[in-house]
Amino acid sequence: MIREFSAPMEHLVHEILQKLLHRFHWIVPGYIMGGESRSKEKARLRKGISILIATPGRLLDHLKNTSSFVYTNLRWIIFDEADRILELGFGKEIQEILNLLGSMKTGHDDQGNGVPRPTKFQRQNLLLSATLNEKVNHLAKISLEDPVMIGIDDKVLEPTSKIRFDNSDCDEDNEGTYSSKIPAVGAYKVPEQLIQRYMKVPCGSRLAILLSILKHLFEREPSQKIVLFFSTCDAVDFHYSLLTEFLFSAFPQTEEGNRPMFLGCKTLRLHGNMEQEDRTTSFQAFKTEKSALLLSTDVSARGLDFPNVRCIIQYDSPGEATEYVHRVGRTARLGERGESLLFLQPSEIEYLQDLEKHGVSLAEYPLLKVLDSFPLSAQKNNTKKSVFIDMHPWIMCLQKALESCISSKPKMEELAKRAFCSWVRAYTAHRGELKRIFMVKKLHLGHVAKSFGLKQIPSLVGKTFQNQTKKRKRFEKKNGSSNKRKVARRVT
Repeated sequence: MIREFSAPMEHLVHEILQKLLHRFHWIVPGYIMGGESRSKEKARLRKGISILIATPGRLLDHLKNTSSFVYTNLRWIIFDEADRILELGFGKEIQEILNLLGSMKTGHDDQGNGVPRPTKFQRQNLLLSATLNEKVNHLAKISLEDPVMIGIDDKVLEPTSKIRFDNSDCDEDNEGTYSSKIPAVGAYKVPEQLIQRYMKVPCGSRLAILLSILKHLFEREPSQKIVLFFSTCDAVDFHYSLLTEFLFSAFPQTEEGNRPMFLGCKTLRLHGNMEQEDRTTSFQAFKTEKSALLLSTDVSARGLDFPNVRCIIQYDSPGEATEYVHRVGRTARLGERGESLLFLQPSEIEYLQDLEKHGVSLAEYPLLKVLDSFPLSAQKNNTKKSVFIDMHPWIMCLQKALESCISSKPKMEELAKRAFCSWVRAYTAHRGELKRIFMVKKLHLGHVAKSFGLKQIPSLVGKTFQNQTKKRKRFEKKNGSSNKRKVARRVT
């Protein structure tokens, strides 16, 4: 039984299984997941399935409510991307599933609790993940007995014949039996043929620079596939709308009707708020295209195997270093060469140090050299004297055209406003040590709005944030002056 959380991945695993098993007609693969018809899934389960691919919520639903779902002969349970399943909040569902399947490791006999227990076969549980952390440690603790760790790189994973857990809250009979050897922090392995780079981009110029880089990459190598990562679904929708409608010419005399598409490549999108059918269509289309651009959230960061992806662009920071590794893992697969590019604002450069703690080093991208290569720049004699990227002639011209395009299309402008709001919310959601790097206080909301092609800050978020800032400053000023008075009174 394969456990997954991504709908496109469900279809991919099922598709591969069908190819592998086409000569073994007695082995029947099947899948169940949210968004599909429950009645059709019940019919599949009733007929019998040898290998079942499932998402946590739908599997638990059928275990509880589908009487024809017989699992007493279950031999294998495989948790794929175990750490991500837990990060998505499926911890309780996993525990319930393990309990119902009789795989929860407990210190007492459960035969009297009414839960069916398989007796015919010995059960084997597997946890698979590219990154191991304390959450996986906990899942291993409750689901595995006397486990063995198997890794690709001995130096990184430090495999051992037994994973020993330090479980002071376990039963006395098992006390001291396990102590953890899963590293909570360590170096991550990325392919040697992967070229990793970053660029320091002023907030207000992010959009114009993104489009410039995309144009440069596709002109340099027309037949290639690129995955572009965003932090929110709204950001994907806005940029998809923009890239599929934006017409541009570097020469002002060109009539509007004769202006070409800024990007000539096929553009697709993929995120969790799309309908199941649309997600599958996008996944299959990008998989088969020879040249395409995929705009996606982290739904594409794990498990999905897109062939021949040449470049990964992380427009919005991935946050945890583990997520960075998973994102860049979509390229440079099976020995193929690949590139990754990370966008950072000047205030976020410290994030590079966080990546270096995990053995990930990035070189700086030659941004000015790329901007100087565009035709508008060639007409300017003083282009190379431009020190500030946001004052570069090409960027200024492109930014003006973007703002004009977005303001002239009400639907696109509304998408830009939504993307702005969700981006600010996502920016505040960074956890742990990353909060001191990605601080909303450091942002200039006017520049953030400009990065979405908006001439003004959307009133709802902008005014709310500004009012909160003013209120905080008044409060701090008031407290500061009152504290000074208290100190003066004590002195006198």
